[in-house]
Amino acid sequence: MKVRLRNPDREVELAGGRKVHEVLRELGIDPDTVLVIRERELVTREERLAEADEIEVRPVISGGGGMKCRRCKAPAVVELRRHNAAFCRDCFLRHVHEQVKRAIAAFDMFGTDDRILVAVSGGKDSLGLWDVLLELGYRADGLYLGLGIGGYSSRSRDVVRAFAEEHGATLFEVELAEEYGFDVPTAGKKGSRSTCAVCGLSKRYVFNKAAREHGYDVIATGHNLDDEAATLLGNTLRWQTEYIARQFPVLPAEDGLARKVKPLYRLSELETAAYAFLRGIEYVVEECPLVAGNTQLRYKEAMNRLEAASPGTKAQFFLNYLDRGAPLFAAQDAARLHPCERCGEPTTARFCAFCRARAQILGERLGEPPGGAEEGERLAEPRGGEGAGQRRTGDRVEDEREVVRALSEEVLPVEIYGRSGA
Repeated sequence: MKVRLRNPDREVELAGGRKVHEVLRELGIDPDTVLVIRERELVTREERLAEADEIEVRPVISGGGGMKCRRCKAPAVVELRRHNAAFCRDCFLRHVHEQVKRAIAAFDMFGTDDRILVAVSGGKDSLGLWDVLLELGYRADGLYLGLGIGGYSSRSRDVVRAFAEEHGATLFEVELAEEYGFDVPTAGKKGSRSTCAVCGLSKRYVFNKAAREHGYDVIATGHNLDDEAATLLGNTLRWQTEYIARQFPVLPAEDGLARKVKPLYRLSELETAAYAFLRGIEYVVEECPLVAGNTQLRYKEAMNRLEAASPGTKAQFFLNYLDRGAPLFAAQDAARLHPCERCGEPTTARFCAFCRARAQILGERLGEPPGGAEEGERLAEPRGGEGAGQRRTGDRVEDEREVVRALSEEVLPVEIYGRSGA
């Protein structure tokens, strides 16, 4: 029996005549973290595989062989252990729609008259979110940011374009290198922040700028329950209170910042992967090649182990935080915004975090104060040297606060300042 494993792609041959969960056990794979596909159909953990079968093991799903759909009693294709339920295809898709509608209503994210800009990357979450919003009748367009990560970015762009064309949806594209003079791999080599941090800063900056320029009311991102639980775990272990304060399904509009929402926060990666597959959405399965060593992945693995032992742990952790913990940290997010002196986008410092990062990567002089060019900030050089004075110390503090605001839902603190591969 041939088994194709994804992320990374590889193929192995194993003995057939066994149930799916027995094959996965031999491979050391948790059945709750993968989709198992045979002839473009999902198979459940109790399904028996033949010697001649060819299967694909793709992150992430759970199976439920022999089980009946909780709604209609038809054969189930997806089991959700935290709900103690299984669903057939149609009822599962309805379940996903209901969870998203519940999330939107709970935080009054947007209405049917609002224009929504969906941040799409080519992955299952962002394309799944775009699909759900279109299915629910919302005015949702997409924005793709090309990060310049070789073949990975090329494949991502292609699947996003194909989705937009298939659905007759509007797609905006921005290439980071063309518009701003650098790509993410270059940033990781030349800047003082990691590739993940520069990527997060760039996305936040470009999405907000595009939303304002094109008149959108809200930016929607595909952060799911697994993302939120892992980020909350990392920030709580370090008591990063400013980060915790901004981890919320809705970040309201403020001076120069568009409203930002996360309609998938009630759905796990298991559910978003199953939704994308069952809807026939082609998406990039592989992880970003620059993400290796990302601390958030280790927190996801830790949460997966807790979830396997006690289904529902992720939901209890994050949803109870929203109900009980979030109000306690609200005061930590107090900040005054004003326009960046270079680009005009909102910031808490003299220059926004994106302009600082960009200037450092490109070796540009960021600004020239009234004292002349010799006193200007050149961010390609280390800051805080002799003669930097109190002004630079204050700017650096504000820069740190700006990064906190920009990356609170994108990157864990430990990734922000360490270069990739360091």
